[in-house]
Amino acid sequence: MLPYFYLFGKMISLYALMSLAGVLMAGTFAYRQARRSPLDPVTMISMLLVAVSAGWAGSHLTYALVNFGELRLFLAIIRKIPSFSVLIQYLQYLFGGAVFYGGLIIGILAGMAYGKRKQLDLDAYSDIGAAAIPLFHGFGRIGCFLGGCCYGVECKIGFIYTRSVVEEANGVRRFPIQLVESFLNFALFFFLWWLLRKSRFKGKLLYLYLCLYALIRFILEFWRGDEARGFLLGMSTSQFIGIFVFAFGLLMIIFKGRRQTDSL
Repeated sequence: MLPYFYLFGKMISLYALMSLAGVLMAGTFAYRQARRSPLDPVTMISMLLVAVSAGWAGSHLTYALVNFGELRLFLAIIRKIPSFSVLIQYLQYLFGGAVFYGGLIIGILAGMAYGKRKQLDLDAYSDIGAAAIPLFHGFGRIGCFLGGCCYGVECKIGFIYTRSVVEEANGVRRFPIQLVESFLNFALFFFLWWLLRKSRFKGKLLYLYLCLYALIRFILEFWRGDEARGFLLGMSTSQFIGIFVFAFGLLMIIFKGRRQTDSL
């Protein structure tokens, strides 16, 4: 589609631009929701910034770990790299991609650690954060579509990339899996927002999000065409991780539900 454009001689990445739009929209939503509740909106934004920063680093680190063969090769030759500029090129290649699940998990852990350190009501803050995540992700997947990454399988009805950032995606009609996931993320956002406004699933919205997104992602993976992300036990890496994410979310919903019942 349109991976980038030039503005005043500077190359602007559409993926980065859409991700930034997602962060701003999610942050605005979280701030407004916190203002309508007893929560501190500034603290809400601080918690999100910690989660987003850690998630950004975690997504790139996970990408390198998923491509373990290339990471191992890099570590084997690191002492033979001739210059600092070449080292930077290696690092850009090794950590240049991003794995959403890695960023999601590390971001949530960082946000929870921040909230615990500040002695915040983690359930209340995480309920708002749960709705903010798919709002951000919906914009991010539009960026993936524009950039040509995370592309779909070959199909008769779809889009033909000519300027994808991933060379093998070009010249083939592909299923627009990024737009499908974007739509489902926005739908998930509105559903969680509705539950938030109705005060349903209080203290459990984050874990409900994990279950629902894991289910959505597991199904959509069958139409993903970028097989370089790797496979485990016949499943894509994301499907494999998604099983554990779904199980964890379900167990936490049951655990918190029983604890809330016992406290009545």
